[in-house]
Amino acid sequence: MTDIEMLKAGVRALDSKKAHDIKIIKVKDLTILANYFVIATGTSSTQVKALADEVDYQLGLLGEQPKQIEGKQGSSWVVLDYIDVIFHVFYKDTREFYDLERLWQDGEIIDVEQFLDEE
Repeated sequence: MTDIEMLKAGVRALDSKKAHDIKIIKVKDLTILANYFVIATGTSSTQVKALADEVDYQLGLLGEQPKQIEGKQGSSWVVLDYIDVIFHVFYKDTREFYDLERLWQDGEIIDVEQFLDEE
């Protein structure tokens, strides 16, 4: 599965469960950690867990398994690491506190709508 296919499936999974403020940051030229970070917000710890579960489920249907999942116990920040694409699902206050968008501001912001508008 390509990075773009993974982004498309993951973003659609997040959108289907009403994630807020979905952002994609291309960090390929800035770090060896991943090629893309996807950042999304849930309005409660229950929704954060549901969002992470949906990404895991939808990508699993496509044969992709995360290398690692962190944070499911607390559910204020869940990280799903698919090596080239890392999904960060935050509770609002936690997202504001860690402010990954500022930390990775040198990355390229990718338009999320392109993945939602396609059929």
